[in-house]
Amino acid sequence: MRFIFLLLVSALLFGCDSSKPKPAPAKPTSDQPAASASPTRPDDVFDLDGNLIDPFAAAAKARVFVFVTTDCPIANRYAPELQRMSQEFAESGVEMFLVYPNASDTREKIKQHLVEYSHTATALCDTNHALVRQTEATVTPQAAVFDANNKLVYSGRIDNWYVDFGKNRTQATTHELRDAVTATLENRSIAAARVKAVGCYIPELD
Repeated sequence: MRFIFLLLVSALLFGCDSSKPKPAPAKPTSDQPAASASPTRPDDVFDLDGNLIDPFAAAAKARVFVFVTTDCPIANRYAPELQRMSQEFAESGVEMFLVYPNASDTREKIKQHLVEYSHTATALCDTNHALVRQTEATVTPQAAVFDANNKLVYSGRIDNWYVDFGKNRTQATTHELRDAVTATLENRSIAAARVKAVGCYIPELD
């Protein structure tokens, strides 16, 4: 019994990608149009239960990934805006994910973080940096938008609230992420498809 208990404790304490791989989510039903091929491999991304997950598996009008960490002050200050976006995007048929790319953010820390900041978007563990590479993410928070065909159409800041690390406006005057999602849903081109984001750097893998 003691050995089993130690195994359970270890599973909780280790990082996102430490779990034994499990099958990816089921494919969409026949009455739901299938999405295009996933840009990621099926063994790259995990959910908070340690299951392998393909975030591109289900059909969606657009997909939004926002990279965050539990301890980045800028990302945490965006929590209320991310909550609003998660609800608004869902009503428009847009899937939104919070992506945790740092191995130091264990599943338990992420779960606590979601509760503390009232996040409602689905959380993913990307310690293999599959999504980091696909979205060209370099900092947290940084957002990426994929269209219905799983093509990356935007990567960059959420808005211009932060001018630099530790320096912010009273309020944002441009809203690049919202504009990118709106343009994607309306099949319009995005004026600025790549906009530099300000935040905490995502460490490169060894």
